[in-house]
Amino acid sequence: MHELALARSLVEMVDEYASEHNAIYVKRVNLRLGVMSAMTRALAFCFESVSRGTACESAELSIEEIPLTVFCSCCDEVKQPSGRYSFRCSECGMPTPNIVTGREMQLVSIELGDEIANSRQSTPSDDKIGFLASG
Repeated sequence: MHELALARSLVEMVDEYASEHNAIYVKRVNLRLGVMSAMTRALAFCFESVSRGTACESAELSIEEIPLTVFCSCCDEVKQPSGRYSFRCSECGMPTPNIVTGREMQLVSIELGDEIANSRQSTPSDDKIGFLASG
């Protein structure tokens, strides 16, 4: 299952980041997923199971779904097609195979919990980090 491997990689990356910053736990993981990935539910389910026993165990996984948009060369505009698998301009009807958004997967931020005693004090800006996983 692709989602399981993806969830494992995500948890490993976030867990490593939390460890490097002496965090006891991760509060929240914020992702952006394009609708073409079609894995929002499966990833959320897998994240919960693979995060057991890690700093991510009680973390909230927040997923923002990014809509599909395509570029229509006839209209010279970015538009939302009429359906997920419709690659025709919704206005002029011409083929629009140039996807602009909808395939992304971005780890936007990680919100960390309390730090281990005797480590540096964090500021609110230290508790978040952004990554681009793929675009």
